[in-house]
Formats: sequence, C-alpha cells, structure tokens
Amino acid sequence: MADQTHVLFVEDDDVIREATQLALERDGFAVTAMPDGLSGLEAFRANRPDIALLDVMVPGLDGVSLCRRIRDESTVPVIMLSARADSIDVVLGLEAGADDYVTKPFDGAVLVARIRAVLRRFGHAGGSVQDGSASEAGGGTLTFGDLEIDTDGMEVRRAGLPVALTPTEMRLLLEFSSAPGTVLSRDKLLERVWDYGWGGDTRVVDVHVQRLRQKIGQDRIETVRGFGYKLKA
Repeated sequence: MADQTHVLFVEDDDVIREATQLALERDGFAVTAMPDGLSGLEAFRANRPDIALLDVMVPGLDGVSLCRRIRDESTVPVIMLSARADSIDVVLGLEAGADDYVTKPFDGAVLVARIRAVLRRFGHAGGSVQDGSASEAGGGTLTFGDLEIDTDGMEVRRAGLPVALTPTEMRLLLEFSSAPGTVLSRDKLLERVWDYGWGGDTRVVDVHVQRLRQKIGQDRIETVRGFGYKLKA
C-alpha cells in the first residue's frame, strides 16, 4: 500500500461501495471502504489516506459533516459524491471544504479521471507565477496591498499574519496573482485550476472564490458580471 495512492471511500450502499472499491483497485488504488461517517472518520485518522471520497448521504455522520471534520485536521483532497446534481448538498459540500464533486450514478472511468485530476493539482500546488503588476517584496513574494504571496514557499500572509489555504485555494490564488487586473472566466479557471478538459459545473469555482475571499479579504477578488473574476492589482 505504501507505493499506491490510498483512497478512503465512505458509502452506505453495499453494492455501490463494493463495485466502486473493486473498480478503483483495478486501476491501482489502495482503498479503505467504510459504510458510515463515524467509521469513515476513524479510518481517516488511523490511515491518513491520500484522498477521500465521501457520499453526502451516509448515516451516523453525514458526508458534509465528515468533510468539515477532515478539513479541520487536514488539507487532504476531498471529493463529494451526490445523487442529485442540482441539490443544495453539492454547494454545502464545497462550502465544507470539498475540492470537487461527482454526481451519482457515475461512470468508473470518469471517477478515476476526476480523482487523478485532483491528485495532480495537489501534487502540483505550485505553478508559474508571472510578475504582472504586483510589487516584488522579495525573491518569490508578490504583494497586493496587505496580501503577500510567497510563491516559492507556497505561503500566504495577510497583514503579516499567516493565511491557511488548501492546495486548491492556493492554485486559485496563484492563477489570479499571475494576471492581476485581468478577468478570468469561470471556464478558464475550471481548466487551469481543476484540470477540466471538459465542461464542468461553475459552482465549484464560485464557492471556492467565496472561500478564498473569506480568507484574503472580501474586496480583494472582484466579480465582473457576465465574465468572471479578477484580482485587484
């Protein structure tokens, strides 16, 4: 298991849980599968997986609450599984700290592709950051008002205090800081940050921008209606 990507999979439906576990294992993943949220939390703490797949509707501790508990302890990537694409559960899961979601029923190949996309960006939280109009505060540090982004150390400070970002939030901020003052569309952010080679749900972008604003300042990222978002230079 040491050389394999370890997936924690929490799903209460026995058929889906067993079939998905077998499919993931055939693709080379090591899988710990649990039927409810409480056992999933115990397994997370005991095994420290590389990624967590959490069904929204599981007994004991629902998937959204489990995601919050995991996010309190770790920045490990989390993908929520939801039976309804238009459900408020999708937004709640993203607001709880999930990095992406997949709608059930899902194709095994699509799930594996989404897992690999999330893992790629978590293993690559960095990226090319251009100078733009940001002022240089140091070798790899960009400043925007009271916001400092250390692009070498992957650290962010606001008014001198550290800001804790998940890898997805960091990648999103790096995209904005690479082109301050330039409007980035939701589709472009989905492609660059979430590695979507196909159309995706732009709610993922909107919720992550909202979470990022809460951490770096509500007025730092501006909404340009009908186009997207931009970082104020």
